[in-house]
Amino acid sequence: MATIDTEAAARQVARAIASDVAIYNPAKIQEGLEKDDLFERLADEIEEGRAFYKKRVAPELYSKNLYERAIVDVLLKGKGHLKCKAW
Repeated sequence: MATIDTEAAARQVARAIASDVAIYNPAKIQEGLEKDDLFERLADEIEEGRAFYKKRVAPELYSKNLYERAIVDVLLKGKGHLKCKAW
Protein backbone atom coordinates (compact mmCIF):
# COMPACT_ATOMS: atom_id res chain seq x y z
CA MET A 1 0.00 0.00 0.00
CA ALA A 2 1.49 3.35 -1.05
CA THR A 3 1.89 6.18 1.43
CA ILE A 4 -0.60 8.99 0.92
CA ASP A 5 1.25 12.23 0.40
CA THR A 6 -1.39 14.80 -0.56
CA GLU A 7 -3.66 16.60 1.86
CA ALA A 8 -6.75 16.00 -0.26
CA ALA A 9 -6.16 12.25 -0.34
CA ALA A 10 -5.36 12.17 3.39
CA ARG A 11 -8.59 14.05 4.13
CA GLN A 12 -10.53 11.60 1.97
CA VAL A 13 -9.07 8.57 3.74
CA ALA A 14 -9.73 10.14 7.14
CA ARG A 15 -13.38 10.75 6.24
CA ALA A 16 -13.75 7.21 4.89
CA ILE A 17 -12.42 5.74 8.14
CA ALA A 18 -14.67 8.03 10.19
CA SER A 19 -17.62 7.00 8.03
CA ASP A 20 -16.89 3.34 8.74
CA VAL A 21 -16.89 4.08 12.47
CA ALA A 22 -20.25 5.83 12.08
CA ILE A 23 -21.83 3.15 9.88
CA TYR A 24 -20.90 0.27 12.16
CA ASN A 25 -21.73 2.01 15.46
CA PRO A 26 -24.99 3.99 15.19
CA ALA A 27 -26.32 2.79 18.55
CA LYS A 28 -23.06 3.66 20.32
CA ILE A 29 -23.13 7.12 18.73
CA GLN A 30 -26.69 7.77 19.80
CA GLU A 31 -26.10 6.53 23.33
CA GLY A 32 -22.78 8.36 23.55
CA LEU A 33 -24.42 11.63 22.62
CA GLU A 34 -27.30 11.09 25.02
CA LYS A 35 -24.99 10.18 27.90
CA ASP A 36 -22.30 12.72 26.95
CA ASP A 37 -19.54 10.12 26.65
CA LEU A 38 -19.31 9.65 22.89
CA PHE A 39 -15.54 9.71 22.57
CA GLU A 40 -15.00 7.44 25.57
CA ARG A 41 -17.65 5.02 24.29
CA LEU A 42 -16.02 4.85 20.84
CA ALA A 43 -12.42 5.06 22.04
CA ASP A 44 -11.42 1.61 20.74
CA GLU A 45 -13.00 2.14 17.31
CA ILE A 46 -11.55 5.64 16.97
CA GLU A 47 -8.09 4.47 18.02
CA GLU A 48 -8.19 1.54 15.60
CA GLY A 49 -9.06 3.96 12.80
CA ARG A 50 -6.33 6.36 13.89
CA ALA A 51 -3.71 3.61 13.79
CA PHE A 52 -4.78 2.62 10.28
CA TYR A 53 -4.77 6.26 9.16
CA LYS A 54 -1.30 6.85 10.63
CA LYS A 55 0.08 3.87 8.69
CA ARG A 56 -1.38 5.19 5.42
CA VAL A 57 -0.38 8.87 5.43
CA ALA A 58 2.93 10.71 5.36
CA PRO A 59 4.04 11.96 8.81
CA GLU A 60 3.71 15.62 7.84
CA LEU A 61 0.06 15.03 6.94
CA TYR A 62 -0.65 13.01 10.06
CA SER A 63 0.43 15.96 12.20
CA LYS A 64 -2.29 18.16 10.62
CA ASN A 65 -5.00 16.37 12.66
CA LEU A 66 -7.12 15.61 9.61
CA TYR A 67 -8.30 12.36 11.13
CA GLU A 68 -9.51 14.05 14.32
CA ARG A 69 -11.37 16.67 12.28
CA ALA A 70 -13.01 13.96 10.19
CA ILE A 71 -14.11 12.07 13.31
CA VAL A 72 -15.82 15.17 14.71
CA ASP A 73 -17.37 16.13 11.37
CA VAL A 74 -18.68 12.69 10.52
CA LEU A 75 -19.77 11.54 13.97
CA LEU A 76 -21.43 14.80 15.01
CA LYS A 77 -22.57 16.52 11.84
CA GLY A 78 -26.18 15.73 11.15
CA LYS A 79 -26.85 14.49 14.67
CA GLY A 80 -28.55 17.69 15.88
CA HIS A 81 -31.86 15.84 16.10
CA LEU A 82 -30.51 13.57 18.84
CA LYS A 83 -30.81 14.49 22.50
CA CYS A 84 -27.43 15.75 23.67
CA LYS A 85 -26.07 17.92 26.50
CA ALA A 86 -23.78 19.71 24.04
CA TRP A 87 -26.76 21.29 22.32
